[in-house]
Amino acid sequence: MMIRGIGLAVPPHTMSQEQAAELASTVICRTEQQQRLLTALYRKAGIENRHSVLPYTTALQWLPDSPTGKQADRPATLGPTTSVRMKYFAEHAPPLAKQAAEAALADGGVDPAEITHLVTVSCTGFEAPGLDVALIGHLGLKPTTQRLQIGFMGCHGAINGLRAALAIAAADAKARVLLCATELCSLHYRFAWEPERLVANALFADGAAAVIVGGDEATTEAWRLKATGSCLIPDSQAAMSWRIGDHGFEMSLDACVPELIEAHLRPWLIEWLHSYGLTIEAIGSWAVHPGGPRILAAIEKSLGLSESQTAVSREILSQFGNMSSPTVLFIFNRLRQQDAPRPCVALGFGPGLFAEAALFA
Repeated sequence: MMIRGIGLAVPPHTMSQEQAAELASTVICRTEQQQRLLTALYRKAGIENRHSVLPYTTALQWLPDSPTGKQADRPATLGPTTSVRMKYFAEHAPPLAKQAAEAALADGGVDPAEITHLVTVSCTGFEAPGLDVALIGHLGLKPTTQRLQIGFMGCHGAINGLRAALAIAAADAKARVLLCATELCSLHYRFAWEPERLVANALFADGAAAVIVGGDEATTEAWRLKATGSCLIPDSQAAMSWRIGDHGFEMSLDACVPELIEAHLRPWLIEWLHSYGLTIEAIGSWAVHPGGPRILAAIEKSLGLSESQTAVSREILSQFGNMSSPTVLFIFNRLRQQDAPRPCVALGFGPGLFAEAALFA
């Protein structure tokens, strides 16, 4: 199924990793030991810059005053409630999604009236009517556009969206499916020293990506989505979670995640690719979601990939941070722009622990 257009969008506010570490030190740390540990964590994250819908200093506005003026004596806070954070999502997510979708329509030369189906993806905010209805209005899509919302799937959510788009387009040759993944991860900033959740503050960022799928005209230049695959890694349900709390959504990421991926990814991927007459060695390029440097290293070791084969993943992580579901589409788009060798496999991982894959030719 043809990839007819891709569009990307990031919000206007930027934050360097040095600024992020300084902010976290002010908001979270109470001791010098905590500051040292946090500084090392941020330095090893592989990120230089990222984007946010709010200025990074906004978090400081929610800090209570210290009675002594000393940071260690400041009363503890968990930050704004989930309700407040969702109001920010309702305000900032639709414009960002619209920007990405408009870019995809322009890239593919597709008129909004041609869109028959809309698939929206997000795990960082919910409301109804939500992103789907907002996009129909903002883009001028037909009121008969059929909608599907894929929520709370985590970093591999865009691949789940591609699976839905592929099924829709395969069932109807006239279908033109607009997929839009939008995540505002910064809205779920953690305000407390919680070792199992510190990594989220160090990695995650905001962004949106849109893809138009449909038709299969005979052309050798167009990239095509051929198939998707999914695998639940055994005994991994406690390794990664994403839950709604009273003060934002709460991510838990166990240190065993890279080891689980390294042990189980290759056997499944060999079997999945074999069903399409392919081997790992036959894959020309890889769009690997960069959950973090350790996860990338585990994938490389499991599949026998060199750092050069995951270089684009590292570039996107460095330039944009981990934007959750849109990130793999940022990577895929750069490979597409570089006319990377095909076939191409996209990989993402999320709560479950699930591995998700998409095959492009």
